[in-house]
Amino acid sequence: MNFRLRAWLSAALLVGATPYAVVAADDEQIVRDAEYRILERQHGDRWASEDKEIDAKLAEIRQRNGGKPPNILYILLDDVGFGEFGMPDLDVVRGYSTPNISSFAEEGMSMMRMYTEPSCTPTRVAMLTGRHPVRTGFDEAKAVPEGEGLADWEITLAEVLSDAGYATAHIGKWHLGDIEESYAINQGFDHAEHPIHQQAQLALMNTTSTTEGNVSGVNMRLRSDELELDTTFRIDPFAMVYGVVGEKGGKVREVHMEPGQQFTQQDYLDMENRYKAAALEQLDRLAAGDKPFFLQYWPMLPISFTRSDIEQAKTLNGGPIAESIVEVDGWIGEILDRVEELGIADNTIVVIMGDNGPFMEFVEKSGQSDRIYRGGKTEHLEGGVRVNAYVRWPGAIEAKSRVKDITHVSDLFTTFARLAGADDGIPRDRIIDGVDQSALWLMGETHGRRDYVFIYEGFVLKSLVKQQYKMHLPPPGGNPILASMYDLYRNPREDRPQDSILVGVGFGANFSLMAQRHLGMKNKYPDRAPGHGAPYGGIENLRPETKAMIDNIVFGQSLAGASE
Repeated sequence: MNFRLRAWLSAALLVGATPYAVVAADDEQIVRDAEYRILERQHGDRWASEDKEIDAKLAEIRQRNGGKPPNILYILLDDVGFGEFGMPDLDVVRGYSTPNISSFAEEGMSMMRMYTEPSCTPTRVAMLTGRHPVRTGFDEAKAVPEGEGLADWEITLAEVLSDAGYATAHIGKWHLGDIEESYAINQGFDHAEHPIHQQAQLALMNTTSTTEGNVSGVNMRLRSDELELDTTFRIDPFAMVYGVVGEKGGKVREVHMEPGQQFTQQDYLDMENRYKAAALEQLDRLAAGDKPFFLQYWPMLPISFTRSDIEQAKTLNGGPIAESIVEVDGWIGEILDRVEELGIADNTIVVIMGDNGPFMEFVEKSGQSDRIYRGGKTEHLEGGVRVNAYVRWPGAIEAKSRVKDITHVSDLFTTFARLAGADDGIPRDRIIDGVDQSALWLMGETHGRRDYVFIYEGFVLKSLVKQQYKMHLPPPGGNPILASMYDLYRNPREDRPQDSILVGVGFGANFSLMAQRHLGMKNKYPDRAPGHGAPYGGIENLRPETKAMIDNIVFGQSLAGASE
């Protein structure tokens, strides 16, 4: 690599989010990143021919269903990486089984190279916006109130489908911000029931979990406060907002929390059971309507860290997350059975997948491990971003099929929009990273339209995947010629780095050019800032302790200029 390119790349890796600049765009074309355009130049004619076949097949399917577009049911499991569900041969290794998901996998397609983002918020942002979360400015897994969230400028899949005539509902984990514009009912969903935050509050900072020693920073009962001057520094988890319910166009309200109440593990389990019941209730309601529907069910279980609530383990593994995965598999079985009972299975696309790898800090207790791929949650290693993903659409997607084509979670945004006949609603004024994978789903292996992935940790580009190869980028200022490269078929655990002579002599420079093109596109389409505001805006029944906490946060924001 020449010095000029090396210096440019090292500098570019230091760049974070930049102010947005208005850019004229071609209203007819979706704006794509450079890597996609390179593939399109080579395969555009074939793709255009395939698209005509797909259009004909979709028209035939819609005619069979009375002209109604397909329903979409999207189930996203939290912090479960590749090999943790739906693969019966690994049951003996895991010490538990997931028979409902395993049966479901055989009824449709297994996307064997599904990449996500390294943690839950980024994955959810990518799926809902079709954009790398770094572009939205909001890709951190927030655990406490910070007055930040997904901006209303972003266009979500729920908004695209809603504009195309779909009824929309979200049940379960959300984790896309604590400000009013970021709530699910303000991001395209007609109905929503979800927590504001995530399991750090719900599963780790409940009274049971803190007593068991899973976290120590919030439990004042187990330490003296004689030298504590700033009483606002240590967050009170019980003052945070828990679960909310709302309808589009209205306000949300907190439910099942009273003033002074302290959240326990049992409250967490009760919350999860309510969300499962709500998913079934919404499924009944939506199926009875005259609109196609988009239902998201994002359970927070299997994340669970306590052991005292396990009366008797039901698995050989015995870890709390392993036990919970089995329970969630049963819930998914109930939902899939209900789809059949309602008579809507043939015209309902169902996707079940994980959002990122396991939380490695807790593997000794949880019953998880990184198994096939090394690494876990928050890491750019394959174990952090490779997950199981299954899609079923009877009569459209071939049963018992397994595809090796690369897919990224952002592709769901574009693919769902295309299959719903809503792709005209995909915005044309920003880069869309999600690739339409309708050809892969409907025509099978080798029809994927992606052979690359950009993997970020936070706002830093950490690695590049191209075909079967992966490059770990050097730290800013480092010499790219020393970057580690891997053949993922020969070394899926990325633990034997190959030097640039062995692997990169043919395409090491092309990896660097790939990064250069990707980062260079940000000069034309800069990353956006997230939404900002006072935490918990628009919640109509805040508890007194919550109001007091917000006052402290807003005061701190004013001192930092964050609220300007």
